Parts: sequence; C-alpha cells; structure tokens
Amino acid sequence: MMSSALSNQAALAARSRTMPSPSSSQVLVLLAVAVSLLSGSSYVAAGGHPDYADALAKAILFFQGQRSGQLPPDQAVTWRSNSGLSDGSAANVDLTGGYYDGGDNAKFGFPMAFTTTMLSWSVLEHGGKMKAARVVHDARAAVRWGADYLLKAATQTPGTLYVGVGDPDADHRCWERPEDMDTPRTVYAVSASAPGSDVAGETAAALAAASLVFRAADRAYSRRLLAAARAVMELAVLHQGKYSDFVGGNIGAYYQSYSGYKDELLWGSAWLLWATKNSSYLGYLYSLGDIDRSVDMFSWDNKLAGARVLLSRRALVNGDKRLEPFRQQAEDFFCRILRDSPSSTTQYTAGGLMHKSGNANLQYVTSASFLLTTYAKYMAVTKHAFACGSLSVTARSLRALAKQQVDYILGANAKGMSYMVNFGARWPQRIHHRASSLPPVAAHPAHIGCQEGFQSYFYASAANPNVHTGAVVGGPDEHEEFPDDRADYARSEPTTYTNAPLVGCLAYLAGTYRS
Repeated sequence: MMSSALSNQAALAARSRTMPSPSSSQVLVLLAVAVSLLSGSSYVAAGGHPDYADALAKAILFFQGQRSGQLPPDQAVTWRSNSGLSDGSAANVDLTGGYYDGGDNAKFGFPMAFTTTMLSWSVLEHGGKMKAARVVHDARAAVRWGADYLLKAATQTPGTLYVGVGDPDADHRCWERPEDMDTPRTVYAVSASAPGSDVAGETAAALAAASLVFRAADRAYSRRLLAAARAVMELAVLHQGKYSDFVGGNIGAYYQSYSGYKDELLWGSAWLLWATKNSSYLGYLYSLGDIDRSVDMFSWDNKLAGARVLLSRRALVNGDKRLEPFRQQAEDFFCRILRDSPSSTTQYTAGGLMHKSGNANLQYVTSASFLLTTYAKYMAVTKHAFACGSLSVTARSLRALAKQQVDYILGANAKGMSYMVNFGARWPQRIHHRASSLPPVAAHPAHIGCQEGFQSYFYASAANPNVHTGAVVGGPDEHEEFPDDRADYARSEPTTYTNAPLVGCLAYLAGTYRS
C-alpha cells in the first residue's frame, strides 16, 4: 500500500477546470477504439463499447488475489497460497482472513470495511444485472470474505473492535510474498478507552450493508451481521474520537481520516436505517447537523457524498420527504463534479478523466462513477431531474459521465491504455504489488527474504510473473502520463477500494449497454 491517505490532502488543494471540446474527446475515443480493433483485443464489444461484462468478471476476480488466510478449495487465483494463518494470536484472538488493501501485506480495517460496504452496495443496487452477467455468486463471495473478517473483528472481545493486523512500517520496509511474511503481526484495536468513531462507523456500515446482501440467502448469518453492526455503531456514537489518535503503530501515516469521523457516523447510521427501519437512526442523522456541503469527492476517507446518495434512495424511490435535505445535498455534490456545471470544482484532464489527486487518482474516479450510475438509476425510476444553475441534469447526463470515466479506465483514451490488468490491448505489466511481482510458491517453494525481494524482483524491469487479473491501478497523472513503473506506487498500485465501487458501475453498464 502507498501512503494513500495523503492523497486526500492533495485532493483538497485548489481545483481548476480543463474542459476538452466534444470533438477532441470523440477523436481520443475513436483512436483508442481503433488501437483495440487493430490489436484484435476483446476490448470493444459488438455494440461498439467496452465489453463491460468481461471487465465486471475480472474486477470481481481481483479480490481473490487480495485474500488473506486459509484459501478455499474453489480459489481461482492459483498463484496465491495461504497466508497470515496466525493473525490475531498476538492478542489471543482469531483475526485470520480478510483482505490486503493493496500491494502490501498489512491488514487495515478502515479501508477493508469501506471495500466491503461498496461491494455490498454494488450487489444490492445492481445485483439483478450481475445475475444477467452470471457473476452475482462471485460478487457475494467477495462480500462474504470481507464480512466474515469484520464479524470476527467486531465480536471476539466485548466492547472492542480490532482494526488492523501487522506493523505497517515494518511491512513496507520489506518486499516479500504474503506467504513468506515474517514481519510483526501487531494487533490494533479501538474501545471505550481508545475510541475510533471513524473506523467503527465504517465497520458498522459494512456489517449492516452485508446483512442486507445475505438477508434472503442466509438469514442466520444476516442476523449476526446486523447485531454486530448495531453494537459497533453504539461504540462509535458513545465513545467518539479518531482512531489514528489512539491506536498507535503509525496508522496515521497510512489511513487516518482527514475528514474526521462525523461522515462515518452519518454513513453508518444511514446503512443501519436501511437495514433495521428503526427511526432512531433517522433522528440521529438529523442530530449530526448539516455537515460540509462543499464535498466533491467520495472515498474510503470521506463518506458524505455516499451517505447522501444512499439516503436519497428513500427520498426519491420511496417518497420519504423527511430525507429531502439529503437529496439536495447529494445533488450539490453532482453539481461539483459535472464538467459543464457552473459550480463545478473538479479538474479534468485533456482526455476527459476526472483528476482529484496525484496519488491513486482512479480510486476517486471509480467511487464518483458509482454514485453517478446509482443516482442515475434512482432518477430514471422516478423520472426526476435537477439543475446546477442553468444546467439541466437528467439520468442520461449522469450516466453519460460515468460511462465516459469507466470507458477511459478500460482503454478509451489517447494512449489506448487500459488501467485494468488483463483487460484490453494494452495494460500495466509492472504493478506495485508484492504477490504479483514475486514468483508463486508453487514455482519457487523456498522462502524469499525481506530484502531479497527488493534486490531480485522489485527493481527488475521484467513484467510481473503473476497476472493480477482485474486489478485497477492508481492511473495516469494530470498530464495523462503513466510510466508503468513498479516503484511508482502512486500510479501503479491497485487497491480494493478502487475496484469495489467499479464493480457496481460495471454491472450497471453491462446491463444498460448490452452487446
């Protein structure tokens, strides 16, 4: 993992708008399509758009390559093996399983919970389209792998939520396979005496969202998830504070919440309102007040836009007028990211890609695109429209922007470069990812040491030996440059929280633009 939390600070810097002319954008897309066709790639489907169903299946498969713990018999990513089998033993608990967040071997509960929430929301909103693409089973399995771990983290010790495993500084000083890691597996936790409302609120959201995914298929499991979500949310509300102020381990250098924790309290309450229909959560939503309306990003750190879109579901689709303020705030967010909006605060590259940060920019593109497609769905169902000043906004407007962003990621750009591994004609070969860049255990059974990994593999110019299918990297910079350099973590590292919202986008687009 790169120090991706720092990208939030960079993204809060002054914004400017660079708007390509329609003709320029069309030329760029046509060039990319031409490159793909000449190469014989399957990038373009029969309908003239990317093969969204193929990209969807690969985006979900990516999560198998990020698994920690005892791998199941049906594991399809065979270059990965069991890892972290003693995780939690330092605190006499079982914290095996879960996901590695990116290209490292530490387990961070905060981004893992956001990943699980977004995978769950993807299934809940777009599961019907996943069924058509025959990947809904795999999507649910991805949700469950994260939810199983979070359930362990939330329930093993009363009043305690375990929020991380592994010394992140020691981990980042090594370049070794997760199967070989020999750095300390330190355990981090929050509690009444060491509060963490940000990570606890996000974990409550993840457990509540996952409970909805499994409500029909596994009622007993769903009830356990929801009970844990309630308890963790109570911990978040009654004992408030930022977890990076209390847990130690230099967590603040990796995943502290620059946005504070009120957004997670709003987010967790919104999910529990959906999962329980308990009006007490509605009252709590209002008690938080009108938090920052100027947000123009949605991420593992700042959940305000996501919470407002989620609450708009009830306002628009269910006609719950009590949630109208949140609908208006959601639309304020869209006015800040639409290119033609007079109130836009979002920069675009010359080729039309949203640019929020020089560090893992595509995480912000995929999360914004998820909100665009999801709100477009609500608008289409209710025939709703809104305005950004003089600009009229329809479901088609939002869908078109999301499609353009996803198409760019999948290769519709001037370089013809897909930023998803193993999709399209040209894709990243040297991603910043330990397990992908080192030989698999089956081919190299001998232990690869901490520094040996750097000397023999990290600095090598060859492509990674293991193709991490579906991994979406950080993406190009504001000048659309992408060197495909393993050492360039800001542009070359994939993360679970980049892929998770993309799963929902791709399901929506696969169902909307069929071949």
